[in-house]
Amino acid sequence: MNPDQDLLTRAKAWGEDDPDPMTRAALTSLVDQAASGDEAAQAELADAFTGTLQFGTAGLRGRMGPGPNRMNLAVVSRAARGLADHLTGDLGLDRPQVVIGHDARHNSRAFAERSAAIMTAAGCRVQLFDTHQPTPLAAFAVRHLEADAGVVVTASHNPPADNGQQGYLGGRAAAPEGRGVQIVPPSDAHIAARIAAVGPVLGIEVAESGWEILGDRVEEHYLEAICALPDPGSPREVRIVHTAMHGVGTRIALAALHRAGFTDVHSVAKQADPDPDFPTVSFPNPEEPGAIDLALELAATVEADVVIANDPDADRCAAAVLDPHLGRWRMLTGDELGVLLGEHLVRRHGYRGTLARSLVSSRWLDRVAQDAGTEAATTLTGFKWISRAPGIAFGYEEAIGYCVLPDVVRDKDGLSAALMVAEMAAEAKAEGTTLVGRLDALARRDGLYATSQLSVRVEDLALIGTMMRTIRTSPPGELAGSPVVENQDLSQGSVGTTGLPPTDGILLLCEDDTRVVVRPSGTEPKLKCYLEVVEPVAAEADEAALGQARRRAAERLTRVTEDLRQVLGQS
Repeated sequence: MNPDQDLLTRAKAWGEDDPDPMTRAALTSLVDQAASGDEAAQAELADAFTGTLQFGTAGLRGRMGPGPNRMNLAVVSRAARGLADHLTGDLGLDRPQVVIGHDARHNSRAFAERSAAIMTAAGCRVQLFDTHQPTPLAAFAVRHLEADAGVVVTASHNPPADNGQQGYLGGRAAAPEGRGVQIVPPSDAHIAARIAAVGPVLGIEVAESGWEILGDRVEEHYLEAICALPDPGSPREVRIVHTAMHGVGTRIALAALHRAGFTDVHSVAKQADPDPDFPTVSFPNPEEPGAIDLALELAATVEADVVIANDPDADRCAAAVLDPHLGRWRMLTGDELGVLLGEHLVRRHGYRGTLARSLVSSRWLDRVAQDAGTEAATTLTGFKWISRAPGIAFGYEEAIGYCVLPDVVRDKDGLSAALMVAEMAAEAKAEGTTLVGRLDALARRDGLYATSQLSVRVEDLALIGTMMRTIRTSPPGELAGSPVVENQDLSQGSVGTTGLPPTDGILLLCEDDTRVVVRPSGTEPKLKCYLEVVEPVAAEADEAALGQARRRAAERLTRVTEDLRQVLGQS
């Protein structure tokens, strides 16, 4: 195949402006291979230079390597200068204060230091964490230090080849309800415009010093804040297995658990220390099959009561328990844990205010709020929206993200959530039940809400648009035998029952209260379908009746999944 000469010219120009000798050398080699007719090199080069990384659900995120569509020192440099110009130019802030943190992935420290040097040179007062830290600590620091902005270099639970960064506004740059919250429109568009206006990367001024290094002072304040949440009078007798998934959560998670009185904690040794290659898992996300196998092995060995897993940057939290109905360990779904946390915070801690969830998360939380006589809110997907729910007391999304202390961390926080999981498990154990038993009790009160997902991963992103057009123009008339009575095109905004701003998605509601939301993923090349069915359960239902309700719900979810596959052409 003849090489694209325009592509080669753009790639060579990029390389001449690349401040990183490693990616510059990699790009030179790739250009030479592409010029000689190597089709794989040509395809890689085309992908690396097709567009630029854009702000998504969680900021910038992508594979590391040379080119504008990759994470590298040049892209990070432009982003840092663009954010600084937004703060000083668009917002007119004098010496804006910026906190910068990072995880332990390859290049994260270099990206963070480069950002600190560029933003310092641009007139910002920068505070850089002295080492890798969990993402929630940076979100906390933005609020605690009253910083005008925060930057975290992280790709969260993405594969090892990826990196990214997300931003927060605070202080003088945001309204009170948005301080320490991830960036939303129109700020993201303003920042993107400033990034696009940055000239040659080698012309960006880079300071050699001048930023402050944050030691353990902020970490101590964070620990004090989250460890004040567990009820001093609640039980502490519970055996916990913890895994950090080769991320940065072990040290602070164990410190928090011990300080709060949960001392019977066993860490998965092979996954406790940060390792950017994530050697024991194929995908460093606790939700992925096999990701917590080592934790479950340890749990069986030590006869644990609960497994708590944080993702690599510790902003998410998952829990696994021995399910008495199945006779084996299983991961609680993100929705199950979200409902348990919301109910626990209302009942045990007297939370009032708004219980918020994303559009794709379970409506069971709405019932919890109704039963408690407090407010419920539904938001767009992502914590940048959940955290902005008016009067938020607790918020969650089904992708194992939980905000249990919004006045402390106005974002998902897997470490404070871990404390609440420990407290819930200890309380249930003291009362002779389990977290599964707690769910059964809620089902007897509210009915059984069961959720599932259908994810369609694609190589060609155009297929996602094709499937969305298909379900818009030829939606199903029924799902699992129940007529579709409501069909909302969420891209039209504020119509139907959601009242939300426009977003790319379709919501289907059936006569039997089955709900389906179909939308493109904000972080992966996937089309995602979120399914929920509701089964009535009598207040006096015994174990057999509950088992029948669970089986009926599972069967309905399977049938809905099959129907959706057929509609989307995936059967």
